[in-house]
Amino acid sequence: QVQVVESGGGLVQAGGSLRLSCATSGRTFSIYAMGWFRQAPGKEREFVAAITWSAGNTYYGDSVKGRFTISRDNAKNTVYLQMNSLKPEDTAGYYCAASPYGGVSYYSPGTYSYWGRGTQVTVSS
Repeated sequence: QVQVVESGGGLVQAGGSLRLSCATSGRTFSIYAMGWFRQAPGKEREFVAAITWSAGNTYYGDSVKGRFTISRDNAKNTVYLQMNSLKPEDTAGYYCAASPYGGVSYYSPGTYSYWGRGTQVTVSS
């Protein structure tokens, strides 16, 4: 099992920045990639970003490209999501997830086996 815990959410004005953290524990050696998803009320879960644990390959959703950056600290078993130029439409619960699978599409929630409980990000206009 892998435990996933997000932190760093909060309230920020439009144009501001936040950094989310995602700490993992347990069988972290089984993790191949980490991803961030978000979900706003009444909407489907949306892919935000992903990173492969070893090579550091990154993937981004179209709505956050150029504004968000995903990174990882292997020594700390932690993944970060730096969010800049935030917009009100970025308001959502942000969820971190771990995938034990390589060579798959990291854009799909079904790729991930372990999920955190989420952290709320609210962007005011």
